[in-house]
Amino acid sequence: MRRPVAIVTALVLFGEAVGIFAVNAVLATVTENQNMSLAGMDPKAMTAGTWVMGGVSAALLIGCGLIALLAGVRDRAPGRFGRIVLIGCAVVHGVLGAVTVGLVGWAAFAFMMVVLALLVFTLLSYGPEGRGEDRVNDEASPAAV
Repeated sequence: MRRPVAIVTALVLFGEAVGIFAVNAVLATVTENQNMSLAGMDPKAMTAGTWVMGGVSAALLIGCGLIALLAGVRDRAPGRFGRIVLIGCAVVHGVLGAVTVGLVGWAAFAFMMVVLALLVFTLLSYGPEGRGEDRVNDEASPAAV
């Protein structure tokens, strides 16, 4: 069950990266066409910042998706760096989910919570194995023999 969930998580993150980049592209285009300014800031700086934000956000989501995809394909837990990146991605999705309720609506909140649930399930299913004393063994222990 954990392999398909990790692969679905990766595909959802890839789709989200495309969506985030598209939204930022629209915002940058509107800012450039309307020659908008915020508190006297140069409109070209706002346009460039929006493009950069879209590109960086998409790149980070693609990176998180690649980590989840590799975990699913290899059926092996991601390394320490990969786990930290996925935990950070999950935290960001949780915070953004809370913000989207008021700004966008319940549908966006539901989507963010689905992505959060996929990330958490991927992290937990590829979690560290139990320690030796925690495992249930069918063999008798040396003291019982």
